[in-house]
Amino acid sequence: MMKLIELFLDQLKSEENSTRRVLERVPEGRNDWKPHERSMPLGYLSALVAGMPGWIEFMVNRDELDIASPGSAQFKPQVHATNRELIAAFEASLARARAALEATSDDHLQKPWKFIVAGHVADERPRFMMIRDAVFSHMAHHRGQLTVYLRLNEAMVPAVYGPSADER
Repeated sequence: MMKLIELFLDQLKSEENSTRRVLERVPEGRNDWKPHERSMPLGYLSALVAGMPGWIEFMVNRDELDIASPGSAQFKPQVHATNRELIAAFEASLARARAALEATSDDHLQKPWKFIVAGHVADERPRFMMIRDAVFSHMAHHRGQLTVYLRLNEAMVPAVYGPSADER
């Protein structure tokens, strides 16, 4: 039977190359661009995608995160000026995720983790469920959103789970 740690390390590896290809195509100098006034700016969205694997580290090593607390500023995406910086942030994020997973146990991943917003528990479930939903599913969602931003900026959209019109 596959362990949760092995499953998550495999999932991380599975998502790594496609996410990197999407991030490499983010157009530089367009960090403030957004498709709608209520949409995230391109720079913030790309930084969010690059940093999401690293969320595994704090889900493994902390029991909770209050996103509205003063100490949570360190977990907010930092917008990068260049693709080189963006990819370096992604690589560091992957490394933190791998190290945290390799140093934990399946028993620990069964323990609860809390996501708190301004003192209110917004979500509390076993760590493995939070990693599955708040990291992997959430990252796939925002990576897909980022591919739309690429298309709207005339950037080449890479194949992610299947063919892309730009890669035949």
